[in-house]
Amino acid sequence: MTVSDSPAAVHDRLTPRARGLLLVLCGALFLDALDVSMKGVALPSIGVDLGMSTGSLQWVVSGYVLGFGGFLLLGGRAADLLGRRRMLIGSLAVFAVATALGGFATSGPLLIAARFVTGISAAFSAPAGFSIITTSFAEGPVRNKALSIYTATGATGFSLGLVAGGLLTEVSWRWVFHAPVLVALATLVGAFAVVPRSPAAPGRGFDVAGSATVTGAMLLLVFTLVEAPNAGWASARTLGSLVGVAVLLTAFVVIERRVANPLVRLGILRSGALVRGCVAAMSLLGGWVGALFIITLYLQDFRGWSALQTGLAVCPSGLVVAILAPRIAAPLVGRYGSGRVALAGLVSSVAAYALLQFLDASTAYATLMLPAFLLVGLAFTLTYGPLTMAAADSVPAADQGLAGGLVNTAFQVGPALVLGVESAVVASGADLRVAMVVPLIVAVLGAATMLPSLRRA
Repeated sequence: MTVSDSPAAVHDRLTPRARGLLLVLCGALFLDALDVSMKGVALPSIGVDLGMSTGSLQWVVSGYVLGFGGFLLLGGRAADLLGRRRMLIGSLAVFAVATALGGFATSGPLLIAARFVTGISAAFSAPAGFSIITTSFAEGPVRNKALSIYTATGATGFSLGLVAGGLLTEVSWRWVFHAPVLVALATLVGAFAVVPRSPAAPGRGFDVAGSATVTGAMLLLVFTLVEAPNAGWASARTLGSLVGVAVLLTAFVVIERRVANPLVRLGILRSGALVRGCVAAMSLLGGWVGALFIITLYLQDFRGWSALQTGLAVCPSGLVVAILAPRIAAPLVGRYGSGRVALAGLVSSVAAYALLQFLDASTAYATLMLPAFLLVGLAFTLTYGPLTMAAADSVPAADQGLAGGLVNTAFQVGPALVLGVESAVVASGADLRVAMVVPLIVAVLGAATMLPSLRRA
């Protein structure tokens, strides 16, 4: 049986056809990570050119996060029910169109709308790509190797995006939109050629009410976390929104218990490995995005570094993942288990953020920041892939898209929550060193969540 024969094809090794499939799926993930990181360094130029205020400028990033985080669960289940190949190809096409429109935008609202649609498209492509890997590669060393390469690609794309975004912005900020379109089109062509066809699930209806309530809840949650620093965490607006999230989630649970074909099979949450993986995912990416936010302010505002210099400074973290993850993650998981390896990575992130507590106005890059960034790279090497492996191994094949959606939702909610807290700390006038304590606390909580993995035989 080959990759092209079935969406659940089994492989004893990475055949040329399997490598082609993995290359395309890695291209889709690379595109998502590249797109996110490239836009951040271009924000000042976008604001000047389009006359956007600081408050509206943040929505160039937050609009994407809102679309991505809000629709991930729906995207994950749509991949399972409507066909993974169909969802991947369709979302890549929408991604290319929306990103191109963003590059030609002449006003802030149009640009933000394009970013929102781009985020929605990524919410459908990410779980589709994840579930194609977990259903096309046999469980065990081959799947672990494929997932190690896949997740390393994401970290590489994020790191290269920081540098490429700085270089392209020197020419024109619009190129940080045009360049990803070329990657999207190349990936789309490859997807047509090598991604296996996966038929829609027979006899499964689509849970419209459940989809509406959970998507509304996630949209409102992400929006509330993004806006809380401006509105105030104790404001009537923020508290009212959180109550609205609770009401929508309660309605969602009630609906899922009663419908014949639920959007989210609630029994999936009985998987301890999946739940721990989601909490750890929030900690891993939330801690790093929060730390990166403070580091960027520190390097550019206090040290006077340019956006390109900042990107190059942080780049070693991604290089560590790109070099080590494909080589050591899968063998370590095979020997010690995904939970233990992920715990080691989270402990590495604790060490990295502990080092960054000693930042001051004269800290030498090589003596403190570089070791911290290398530890962050090691943390992602040991944690990112094993978390996705744990999610894949703990649920049946029919729910792989949903598992991918849950893990990716956690990866999105974590940064939104941590950035909201840090923005509030910075807005209060506190020293940046105080704000840097937040990622450390988040990392400690993530490591504590994975401690039960030590009991695994």
